Amino acid sequence: MAKKKAHRKKSRRKSSQRKWSQKIHTVSTFPPEGTFKKDARSVARIMASKQVSPKGIGSGIRMITMYINRAGKNLDSKQKKELEKAKHILQARMKTAGKKKTKK
Repeated sequence: MAKKKAHRKKSRRKSSQRKWSQKIHTVSTFPPEGTFKKDARSVARIMASKQVSPKGIGSGIRMITMYINRAGKNLDSKQKKELEKAKHILQARMKTAGKKKTKK
């Protein structure tokens, strides 16, 4: 006879404990409403601006990542792809900006 596997109970945490990203509050600048619903180039352009990310492009990349993490499973796959494209655009800008600084 085949042995039956013992069923393990899945530990359930309270929903407030699972959503760690809801507890995060920052004093940073906020992008205009509806920014993350736009196409990748528009999102990258907005996030690279000094008004939204005064500390540089890296700050914009982190804001996009945080938005993706907070949205979680509720984020539409098409929108997530656009946001990932925007991150790649910004990362490419960072690389070219870094090369310009080292050439001087």
